[in-house]
Parts: sequence; C-alpha cells; structure tokens
Amino acid sequence: MNRLIAFIIPFAIFAAAPLAQAQDHEISDLDSRPTVMGPSDYFTGTAIIEPLFDPRGPTRAGAAKVMFAPGARSAWHSHPRGQRLVITSGHGWVQRRNAERRAVEAGDVVWTPEGVVHWHGATTSHSMSHIAIQEERDSSVVNWRDKVTDEEYQPE
Repeated sequence: MNRLIAFIIPFAIFAAAPLAQAQDHEISDLDSRPTVMGPSDYFTGTAIIEPLFDPRGPTRAGAAKVMFAPGARSAWHSHPRGQRLVITSGHGWVQRRNAERRAVEAGDVVWTPEGVVHWHGATTSHSMSHIAIQEERDSSVVNWRDKVTDEEYQPE
C-alpha cells in the first residue's frame, strides 16, 4: 500500500497544480523581413543582410544572416554586449584591432566580447555567410567605426 501511495502522490500533486497558461507561437514570416544590401558606409563589397529578429519583449537579442561576396567585409565596429557569429557557409576572416587576422569556415562559432573593435568578412577567393547574434544596450546593437582599408584586409 505504501508503494501505491508513493506512486500516486506525485500525480495527485501534479493534477492539483494549476497548468501553465498556453502561449501561442510567434512566427515572423519571410515577407515581413526584407533583405537589404549592406550600406556602403559600413561594408566594402557586396554584403547582403537578411534580418532574422530584433531585440524586443523580454529579450535583448537581435540577429541577422549576412552573406559576403568574395572580397566583401564589414567596417571596424564593436558591440555593446558582445557578438556571436555562427559561420554557416564558405570561408572568411575575423580580426580584432591590433591583432592577427583569423580564418573561419562553415561550422565555426566566434565570440567577440563587448566593446572589442573588430571586423569580419569573406576571403578574397570565397564567399562567407554567418548568422550574427548580439544584444542591445541603450537601443544600440553595434557601434560602427572606420572602414577596413585594403591594406588591413589583405596585408600580404
């Protein structure tokens, strides 16, 4: 009998507990997020940006898929709460200011801490795509700086 009670009590407690309010999924259809070209003030070469989601509601995170043609890159920039890049295809480079350029490829994940000035983009011979995820602070997710020069991009 004790075994039966020990078995039934957890189910009775669960049944007596109020069920969590069901919430609907929110679906952001593709047509509500038009693709844009990366502005020439912030990108060199062809960069195509597909917005995924903006910071709103209980989350501060926003994300976009960015596709870089060979030779394309971002300007120097930083993020007030850091940035995570998930490299989804191709071959590219990332670089912190005053540090060595690093090669990245599909499957790599890059973390750049808050306030670190950096750039990222494709190599000279391959395209590269990534999903960029960053959180906002004071309504900003990025602080743009000067453009990466050709000498900085390809120092050899």
